[in-house]
Amino acid sequence: MQEISATERLSKRVAGLKPSGIRKFFDIAATMKDVISLGIGEPDFTTPKPILDAGIRSLQNGETHYTSNWGKIELRNAISNNLNRLYQVKYDPTNQIIATVGGSEALYLSFTAILDPGDEVIIPTPCFVSYQAEVIMAGGVAVEIPCRMENQFMVDPADIRKAITERTKAIFIGFPNNPTGAVVTRDVMIEIANIAEEFDLLVVSDELYDRLVYDFEHVCFPALGENIKNRTILIGGFSKDYAMTGWRIGYACGPSDLIQGLVRIHQYTIMSAPTTAQDAALEALLIGDPYVEEMRVEYDRRRKLLVTGLNRLGLATFEPRGAFYAFPNIQASGMDDETFCQKLLEEEHVAVVPGSSFGPGGEGFARACYATSYEQIEEALHRMERFMSRHG
Repeated sequence: MQEISATERLSKRVAGLKPSGIRKFFDIAATMKDVISLGIGEPDFTTPKPILDAGIRSLQNGETHYTSNWGKIELRNAISNNLNRLYQVKYDPTNQIIATVGGSEALYLSFTAILDPGDEVIIPTPCFVSYQAEVIMAGGVAVEIPCRMENQFMVDPADIRKAITERTKAIFIGFPNNPTGAVVTRDVMIEIANIAEEFDLLVVSDELYDRLVYDFEHVCFPALGENIKNRTILIGGFSKDYAMTGWRIGYACGPSDLIQGLVRIHQYTIMSAPTTAQDAALEALLIGDPYVEEMRVEYDRRRKLLVTGLNRLGLATFEPRGAFYAFPNIQASGMDDETFCQKLLEEEHVAVVPGSSFGPGGEGFARACYATSYEQIEEALHRMERFMSRHG
């Protein structure tokens, strides 16, 4: 009997997924010494101590069992209160909020719940590498619309309108943006909301970096009005704002019929988000604001150092107003972004990620993350200056 090839044993959907462009460079960097990483999008801060202590207390108190599929009601109440306090948007904690295994699971649940085979989701790019993959794994089609540096990588509502077809089911938005650090103004968000209403589309809004903004007021999409709230799934979490990446805790909020769909999938695939992480997340919402602000101020200090330094080196960088990424144009090096990142890693042991890894519009750019120490950023810029003196 003829053997089945390794590729044939996988579904076409999975076999066709692109490997993560982020992973490639960090697999190489892991084999090298003295590498400064400006690549991995993870806070260098440890989770604040009171939040750590809440997780420890949870374990010591024997909180080692499943919770409700929806998550602990205390946590859902706190999420509801927090969103109302910050953005004046109200969700019923009993049937409009689910605790998930990070924002990543919330994203998976959202697309799996709303998409039928062939349904299209409009996704502004450059964007985090998971978005298109999650749409594809849910059986949908990712329709990418590139954002542009001349527009500060803000999505253009006119591009969304042009991308709509009879198969369009949803618009995805993810701001503050990974990898560009771009934000979107209230006027633009209102235009997107109007388009969603006009064409009767759902919206999935990933607002994981909502508290990490600089000289800008974050616009929470479902807070734009009751009509838009009723067609939006809001994705949030604790990984970035509270430096809790390893805890794997996030949430999704939305109309009860949509969230019930997420819960149906969640109960069969996950059961419930980690109990210890839920207790720590509750503490984060109750006491975490001063720690969030302390981290935000430090990120802002690093942001200014990195953006000023990159521009000084001839790597044109627009001012990011959110998250913790800069997105320099590397054309002055005379290389494409893949070659630039490869050579910079090999020659100067500085790791950044090619912009093309994040979809259309990212070509010719690189993502540099400033979630590392000020001193490390200074040294990275010194090494990049040597690099550009040879190649610029």
